[in-house]
Amino acid sequence: MKTITIDPITRLEGHGKISIFLDNTGNVENAYLQIPELRGFERFSEGRRAEDMPQITSRICGVCPVAHHFAATKALDRAFNVDPPAAAKKLRELMYCGYFIYDHILHFYFLGGPDFVVGPNAPAAKRNILGVIEKVGIDVGKDVIKHRAYGQKITAILGGKATHPVCGLPGGVSKTLNPEEVKEIETMVKSCIEFAKFSLTLFDDIVLKNREYVNLIHSDPYTLKTYNMGLVDSNNKVNFYDGKIRVTDQHAEEYVKFDVNDYFNVVSEHVEEWSYTKFTYLQKVGWNGFTDGKKSGIYRVGPLGRLNAAEGMTTPLANKEYKRMYDTLGGKPINSTLAFHWARLIELLYATERAYELIKDPEITSQKVRNPVGEPGEGIGVVEAARGTLIHHYKLNKHGLIDKANLIVATTNNAGAINMSVRDAARGVIKDGKIDEGILNMVEMAFRAYDPCFACATHSLPGEMPLEVNIYDHDKNLYKTYKRNL
Repeated sequence: MKTITIDPITRLEGHGKISIFLDNTGNVENAYLQIPELRGFERFSEGRRAEDMPQITSRICGVCPVAHHFAATKALDRAFNVDPPAAAKKLRELMYCGYFIYDHILHFYFLGGPDFVVGPNAPAAKRNILGVIEKVGIDVGKDVIKHRAYGQKITAILGGKATHPVCGLPGGVSKTLNPEEVKEIETMVKSCIEFAKFSLTLFDDIVLKNREYVNLIHSDPYTLKTYNMGLVDSNNKVNFYDGKIRVTDQHAEEYVKFDVNDYFNVVSEHVEEWSYTKFTYLQKVGWNGFTDGKKSGIYRVGPLGRLNAAEGMTTPLANKEYKRMYDTLGGKPINSTLAFHWARLIELLYATERAYELIKDPEITSQKVRNPVGEPGEGIGVVEAARGTLIHHYKLNKHGLIDKANLIVATTNNAGAINMSVRDAARGVIKDGKIDEGILNMVEMAFRAYDPCFACATHSLPGEMPLEVNIYDHDKNLYKTYKRNL
């Protein structure tokens, strides 16, 4: 049996490797996405002051800090039995929109999008932001950098820092907005709306008008029929910051809708010996291995999971694009892994529209941004990270210190589906032992669509980045080595 190891996998946050096992005919017997890191944030949070958790957990990741910051803050709201003022909630959500803007731009143009913009079989040196700029032009490249910076500037104005915010407090936020800041944010948001519209047009021109790409999106190696999960409002529309968690089945029917306080009655975690990442599943369906279908408790979160689990978007332009995506790809649910990219751009447009609604809200400049807290207890907070549903659960002692912490992050929720997607892609593109850089990249495309963050799902310092793929024959002798240059 030959073994192919892709170590590390590329264009993601965190570290991981893929091990592909070939049978004697050169076809894929199985494949595993292994995460060799251990996060451990829950453990060393014990004994810390509860109010420090929004800053501590934001250090889990440099890409997801706003998501962890507000999941922690919302958990503290409940732990201290306090409901923030309306203005504080709006300021939090506005900042959250800024985070979605810069995060989704990062993934489409820097991480996942190059596979389509420059092509999955393009030379490795071209499958990056520089190759994208070469393909679409220097002016577009400047716009990419500018609008990602706008998203970060919005989070910096509201949160104190662009990357690791410090504004979230139990019961509210620490900072208000002045009229000059409102004008600055409004100007940036208007520009971001136009850029989001442009990005969807670019996706139309490069991907949807290319029959080869459309066939790839619909192909079996990139299709999974799982449950879908995401936060929704009272009308079952997508909401990044608040709401109930809704799960739909393989026919787009509601399976369950629940408050985050009940998550431990709905979701369980499974452990495999070959990865430090846990695998979540729906309790009542059960863990039945890495299979999809109605009898498998595995579900998907993130852009496509959210849109599948919802019944639309609350902003007009994004809702129009939402309907167009389902009309184009054959109705709900969409089971194509590669459709995550389209869903992500629809969410980018929604984030910009929602940010504009919030910055135009007269209450956004209110000075009442915090309510007094109560006695410490237990609290659970949920938000939608850019890559999916994120849950923080804290138990506090009478002194307000953390006795117990549990985090279920987006990539943990997607871990089962990501492993199946990698396996199925490998089986679909590797035939008769024929392997090259383009084929290996098409395997990586399967996980890259999820925008996984293994720094969140697992975490260790320091990490390693050996860019090497070893292929072994059936006697486990080294057959060939591929090396990538940084």
